Amino acid sequence: MTAKTSKGRLSWWQLSLLGIGCTLGTGFFLGTSMAIHKSGPAVLIPFLLAAICTYIVYDALVKMSVANPDKGSFRTYAKQAFGRWAGFSNGWVYLISEILIMGSQLMALGIFTKFWFPALPLWVAASIYAALGLVVILTGMKGFENFQNIFGALKAAAIMMFIIVAVMLIVKGMNAQSSTLDSLYTNYDEFFSQGVKGIWLGLLYAFYAFGGIEVMGLMVIDLKNPKEAPKAGKVMLIVITVIFIMAIMLALALVSWKDFNIDESPFITALHGYHLPFVADIFNGVLIIAGFSTMVASLYAVITILTTLAEDHDAPALLAKKGKMKVPFPAFLFITSGLIITIVIGFLMPDKIFEYLITAAGLMLIYNWLFILVTYAKLMKLSKGQHVKNSIGMLLIAVTVSGTLGEKTSRLGFFVSLLFIVSIGIATWIVVKRQKYRSQV
Repeated sequence: MTAKTSKGRLSWWQLSLLGIGCTLGTGFFLGTSMAIHKSGPAVLIPFLLAAICTYIVYDALVKMSVANPDKGSFRTYAKQAFGRWAGFSNGWVYLISEILIMGSQLMALGIFTKFWFPALPLWVAASIYAALGLVVILTGMKGFENFQNIFGALKAAAIMMFIIVAVMLIVKGMNAQSSTLDSLYTNYDEFFSQGVKGIWLGLLYAFYAFGGIEVMGLMVIDLKNPKEAPKAGKVMLIVITVIFIMAIMLALALVSWKDFNIDESPFITALHGYHLPFVADIFNGVLIIAGFSTMVASLYAVITILTTLAEDHDAPALLAKKGKMKVPFPAFLFITSGLIITIVIGFLMPDKIFEYLITAAGLMLIYNWLFILVTYAKLMKLSKGQHVKNSIGMLLIAVTVSGTLGEKTSRLGFFVSLLFIVSIGIATWIVVKRQKYRSQV
């Protein structure tokens, strides 16, 4: 791979903060309830395994990005490694995963809003947040960076607030020798109550909580010094993992794992029984900020990858056409259409929509991660240790994908993702055939 010069303006710590902003969202704040529901108190194990695999994938992506900073990121590298079919299919797999993620974020935002307005239809709340997200995207890259930096700090502060409040409640319970810690003892006794199968089923939701590191890969080209990208990722992943594990442990110390509801954030559930004035409301407000910021990150990712696909003629060239707006207007219309379709689906089937979307989106996302690892093995010269690490990442992804077959709801999400993969495969075959035909004429 040949390196290209980059004229970025981001420092490594700014990329770390952006990574926290893009990652710390509804995948953690709401999806964790699903992980607890599947795995029980042993949910900590899926989160640790997901953190390990996330680091392996990011490390592979960033090494390719440092060797060749390119705005197409993993899609460009796949094309270099295997040809146009790989760039085309990889780009569209990621594009669809981000559209599904946008949908899941919108539905989660609607669920959070119902905490304050129970009678508000899910699709109405989703429509409001979709419109606001599009306004942020219209401000361009600089507006997006400023927005994510502020909201990333707010989200981290919210989790720290939860950690501090939870610790105070636990200490108070110990001093009073009350039943406050009954849930802690119960969860300790029932740590492996769901067995290995529970850990297996919970892996996807833990992986989904770490979704966002690929957006950092897209931003490596904006670094002043791309060689600092590995440091930015390591710092971000360490901070995120510590926050995730501490917050989940404390939530389980306050409430029995059986009391968590998949339609409510585990952190709201953990604080609910303590009747703390305004704390639950403040935290719910930050959950909305978190979900909104990760939705905007997905919008940015879709715009970026769609533009590069169009520029490489892997999507209609019109989509990359720039006018007076800070983003290509045709691409803007494309993501607007995607949001509208999601809202319509949410209107037609609101009951299970979040769980279906999060399963399909999580699968499409880690299919992309798997391709990053395959591309890395093809393009870069790996040592034996790096080959082992790469293989561990692939194995963890394969185990996670297979886990979706163990339950009815997640199984449906698997078949939806499979339908997308087959559709993209057919489209790829047609594109490659046309390319060969034109080269022969």
